[in-house]
Amino acid sequence: MRRRAPLPTLVVAAALALGSAVSLGLARFAYALLLPTMRADLGWSYFSGGAMNTVNAAGYLVGALIAPPSLRRYGARTVLIVATAATALALAAHGVVAGDAALYALRFVSGAASAPSLVAGAVMAAGLGGAASGVVASGAARRVVPSGLSLGLYYGGTGIGIVAAALLVPALVDGGGAHAWQPAWIGLGAIALVATALLTLATRGQAAPSSGAAGQEVAARFRWRPFVPGLVAYLLFGLGYIGYMTFVITMLRDQRLAPAVITAFYAMLGIAVIASSWLWAGMLQRFRGGESLAILSALLALATLLPVVSTRPIAVFASGLLFGAVFLSLVTSTTALVRHNLAPSLWAAGIGAFTIMFAAGQIVGPALVGLVADRSGGLRSGLACSAAVLALGALVAWRQKPLPLSR
Repeated sequence: MRRRAPLPTLVVAAALALGSAVSLGLARFAYALLLPTMRADLGWSYFSGGAMNTVNAAGYLVGALIAPPSLRRYGARTVLIVATAATALALAAHGVVAGDAALYALRFVSGAASAPSLVAGAVMAAGLGGAASGVVASGAARRVVPSGLSLGLYYGGTGIGIVAAALLVPALVDGGGAHAWQPAWIGLGAIALVATALLTLATRGQAAPSSGAAGQEVAARFRWRPFVPGLVAYLLFGLGYIGYMTFVITMLRDQRLAPAVITAFYAMLGIAVIASSWLWAGMLQRFRGGESLAILSALLALATLLPVVSTRPIAVFASGLLFGAVFLSLVTSTTALVRHNLAPSLWAAGIGAFTIMFAAGQIVGPALVGLVADRSGGLRSGLACSAAVLALGALVAWRQKPLPLSR
């Protein structure tokens, strides 16, 4: 039987991006579009709305903890496909419940499934960036692409999910009425299942960095200490950015912006995420230490502060454009840091360690911003706290030094 020719590397990278579109773009960030309608229908405070994403982040932390052993046992591709499919089913299930307890449970499940999906996809995308990774189609040589670009394309896929949600959610909740948000969740789940099917087809024949004997030594060999500044900075990023992505649409609704304007804002943010794949690829390829993480954290602090100091549309849209162009590239920067400084057999553990810190920050962030907003009478104070945390993260990240080239 004639062997199926491998797909071009960039096509595979684009297909892998569908995984991040589901695990981040749909499973986490689409919630911002649904939150205003759910708050009005279910009588939530800002704290309650934030707590839903706090529970999602708690599930994400559990998923991040189980990701490395799952990758070693089952392989990156299997984990990616199974976890992405589970995330899609959990999203659809949001649309058939209405009680807070059931919604909390599903937010937790979707978070727990999305973390292994994201880590597995990142490991595969990192391998596309160089021959040393050993990630090639079976029996075929591939054209190597810069790791900064392959990783940027992967995480930039989140923007695809954001744009899809921005276009889909308003159309499905436009009718209003009780539980008008439910059809939107079902629609998001359907899109996620289609993305999972495409991802499965496009990654046939893909291998990942060895998970055999070398992989079994990951837990013993991976050293956290040299990465402490980067890990702490990433914790602060998780704490700071999630308040913006949870509440920015609610803030715009509170300011009575037209629905079409809000849809355009979120779609623009998603397009900026996609464009960031190319915007920062060179920087991610060049720096081996925490420079990229520091620069991007500082820019993110500025983006978060803009709607605090001015509610004029030009400031709000500038904030969304800058935020979208930066925040997923900051996630990419930590994977690039791992790839630059660790052997391929340690990538899963390294990415998993950063994902754990990211998840821990996200657990606190949404509820904290919601609590500050409830007590101060608005979301601007909460976002100001987020901006300060991100600025602190930039200072800490600058202290992250590259490891010696000899491994």
